[in-house]
Amino acid sequence: MIKAIHFEKIRTIAVIAISLLLTLLIIAVVSDDPLRTMGVFLTEPLSSLAHIGNIVEMAIPLMFTGLSVALLFRANLFNLGAEGLFYFAGIVASSIAVHFTLSAYVHPIVAILAGGLTGALLSAIPGILKAKWNVNELVTSLMFNSILFGVGLYFLNYKLRDPQAFVNASYKFHPSAMLNNLVPGTRIHIGLILAILSILAVHYYLYNTKWGYELRMTGSNRSFAEYSGINTTKVIIVVHLIAGFLAGMGGSVEVLGMYNRFQWTGLPGYGLDGALVALLAKNNPLSVIGAALFLAYIRIGADQMARMSDVPAELISIVQAVIILLISAEQFLKFWKTRMLLKEAGIRE
Repeated sequence: MIKAIHFEKIRTIAVIAISLLLTLLIIAVVSDDPLRTMGVFLTEPLSSLAHIGNIVEMAIPLMFTGLSVALLFRANLFNLGAEGLFYFAGIVASSIAVHFTLSAYVHPIVAILAGGLTGALLSAIPGILKAKWNVNELVTSLMFNSILFGVGLYFLNYKLRDPQAFVNASYKFHPSAMLNNLVPGTRIHIGLILAILSILAVHYYLYNTKWGYELRMTGSNRSFAEYSGINTTKVIIVVHLIAGFLAGMGGSVEVLGMYNRFQWTGLPGYGLDGALVALLAKNNPLSVIGAALFLAYIRIGADQMARMSDVPAELISIVQAVIILLISAEQFLKFWKTRMLLKEAGIRE
């Protein structure tokens, strides 16, 4: 008998299955050669080392932002500021990669730490506003996304821009600042190791320290946590600092691992995608790895499908929308959960 504690895992698998089935149904309706198109979408991402590398490369920033958002969601804080922090930290790391000359081992560490600390300090602002005056963190974080994008674009245009480049991009990074490649034949870089280490560290923090316990208690019921003697104001500020550091670290790792100059003239979208990763992972740090890889897999599949068939890549937006709707729908499969609980309690309907 399936225990009720596994309900959320089963529910997530059901959401993914329904989303993929809906995708295949749409392909069958709109494609002139649906079987071939389905095959491309499902198998092409795994057909070569280069394509598998594309999945992992795309998953790295999603792991960072997914972990950042999952930590905030776990504290019952609906903060979507990882988008702006990711972008602005990339600007900070790029500035160090362009204007400083350090050894090959020290340079990327300094740039990544600078980006992470920038993200932490900026994230602390909506955290303090929420903790001290109960200002809605969703509103402040979305406002900060726009502010950080505007300020970052100013620095790109007037402080970092290379006038010799044919696009709006920074000067080239010093080679010593760029992250080393891990797998020949792909662009998988050392940022993958940093992402996995961050996930393990956050998992340990959440489930093996008193601070993680306080965070989980605050997320479950802030009033009860305060009654129990937990300083929830401190918890909210600290979780914003950690989440901001992770998002800033992700932006720094992405620009130093995948580019040789900063060239984002718009928000890259990884911060908002982090919310989808966190929802799929059910705010579990270890599950962020699988959620990020799955999202990267279907996106690479959609990209290959657009190149090799008559179905556009925008189809993947439908999949993501269905996932968000079903994951966030508390009543989805709730009747099954109720039935399992009754069975475990020895009650027959």
